[in-house]
Amino acid sequence: MLTPENTRIGFIGTGVMGRSMAGHLLKAGYPVIVYNRTRDKATELIENGAAWASSPKEIAERANVVFTIVGYPKDVEEVYLGEDGIVAHAKPHTYVIDMTTSTPTLAEQIYQAAKERELFAVDAPVSGGDVGAKEARLSIMVGGDRDVYDELEPLFKLLGSNIVYQGKAGAGQHTKMCNQIAIATNMIGVCEAMVYAEKAGLNPEKVLTSISFGAAGSWSLSNLAPRMINGNFMPGFYIKHFIKDMKIALAEADAMGMETPGLSLAKSMYDSLAQRGEEDSGTQALYKYWQD
Repeated sequence: MLTPENTRIGFIGTGVMGRSMAGHLLKAGYPVIVYNRTRDKATELIENGAAWASSPKEIAERANVVFTIVGYPKDVEEVYLGEDGIVAHAKPHTYVIDMTTSTPTLAEQIYQAAKERELFAVDAPVSGGDVGAKEARLSIMVGGDRDVYDELEPLFKLLGSNIVYQGKAGAGQHTKMCNQIAIATNMIGVCEAMVYAEKAGLNPEKVLTSISFGAAGSWSLSNLAPRMINGNFMPGFYIKHFIKDMKIALAEADAMGMETPGLSLAKSMYDSLAQRGEEDSGTQALYKYWQD
């Protein structure tokens, strides 16, 4: 059993979501070592008791449980499979948990490379955005060996409220693709509804009161529509990262011979926003698509 007494956690990626997630592990009494390419993003964690590492290699050498949540699949590959990465430098029997939204294929590659080094690897992407991370209410989708999942479940419960073992390596990432496909087209509907309400001369906040709890209800409608109304486009999840996720989902769907017209439309709309300089805005900035 992984307890604060026998566990030293390494956490790589202390951005919008990772910062809160590492903080929950700290508050639970676990020793936490953090690394981020921009050290300033780890300052609050360090002030609250986390130790600093200068590289993923150092994290791997010092920790026996390593969490990662970074930007893109190329970052995941470098952090895990690079010359100075986790797989090459972690001690045998270390648990490695990638919570980045990445490709199922890469998750399988990491699992195999880790197994050869007697490491225990799972892919465990999350959903819930900045709010879910802050409130430890993330949905966590896990792929890998069942016994490894069972060992890690108490740590996952410190980060999320909806934790599901999905199956073999890569299954967590495939599940996250399902999540992103559902969000992509739902976000179009949420934005269209809000723009429609305004053009019809309605009070958008009153409209939300009526439709959030009916058949139209969704996480995006309840949590992101109010931000749209208030002109708050700060990122709970970056547009540039969502575009990355949609690219992965489109490629995986194409490989399975599946058409995804809704996803294709959503990506084209977000691509348009990114070209207008909104790539670092939150996904709710799709609302701006209807603005001149």
